[in-house]
Amino acid sequence: MSQYVIRASKLDRNFGDLKAIQSLDLEVEKGRIYGFLGPNGSGKTTAIRLLTGLLKPSGGEIEVLGFSLPRDAEKLRLHIGYMTQKFSLYDDLTVQENLQFVAKIYAVAGSLQKKRIAELLNIYGLDQKKNQLAGSMSGGQRQRLALAAATLHKPELLFLDEPTSAVDPENRREFWEQLFDLSDAGTSILVSTHYMDEAERCHKLAILETGIKRADGTPENLMSQMGVYVVEIESPDLRQLKKQLLTLPEVISAAQLGARLRVLVKKGISDPLAFLSAQENIVASSLSLVRPSLEDVFVTSTGEGRQ
Repeated sequence: MSQYVIRASKLDRNFGDLKAIQSLDLEVEKGRIYGFLGPNGSGKTTAIRLLTGLLKPSGGEIEVLGFSLPRDAEKLRLHIGYMTQKFSLYDDLTVQENLQFVAKIYAVAGSLQKKRIAELLNIYGLDQKKNQLAGSMSGGQRQRLALAAATLHKPELLFLDEPTSAVDPENRREFWEQLFDLSDAGTSILVSTHYMDEAERCHKLAILETGIKRADGTPENLMSQMGVYVVEIESPDLRQLKKQLLTLPEVISAAQLGARLRVLVKKGISDPLAFLSAQENIVASSLSLVRPSLEDVFVTSTGEGRQ
């Protein structure tokens, strides 16, 4: 098999006059976690539905696990897992009944079914919950059940659409540890998120905006190749300082972080600290150059910050 589990070229999807996905090129490597980062409406869910064969493209080519889509969508189904953004199992079935139902869909039967369900209940800490109705479970428990169901048939490729949007930070961290376990075992994963910290955990990611890929690469490369300086400023009046800085054409953005102001300055300025210090009526007690973050990359790649 190719080193890539997903290849898409010039992929388009229109809903009437709405261009949900525009000329998307994508390559996802085998055994890696690839992320889609973007706000609601950026095209993350539409892209996943195209790549799973649930939607037909308006244009372009898709190959997933060697299958051509949409032609081979039915063949692909048995080789992938898909965890939707909204909990899609049955609230009026127990944990075990939900997993038995999914096992039947994927023709996992008999002793193999019992063994696999027992294994998943243990892996995801659901042993004591197997007779509980799914509808009465907490967000984190439902999330673990959904992941167990999506991986029951041991798919080669797993699609996760904003899987942690309804759980607390502790459950999010635990969930990502489970994803790394799956990745280490050889499962390829495509996950969408609007959380910067989650995107930074991905091996590679694409930043999407209005269906357009604005940037892609490893988080480290995206941060190191960003064409701006990041300056943090301490000042007695951060709100007023922010207003003043945003009037400067050389300043891309300014955001308050506690007692500091984080300012993105265009790379055309050779000495950003001297430039900011020289501005009239700007009072700063300290200025320092700092390491870019993925949020800085997002700001400079999307909206008015895009160069």
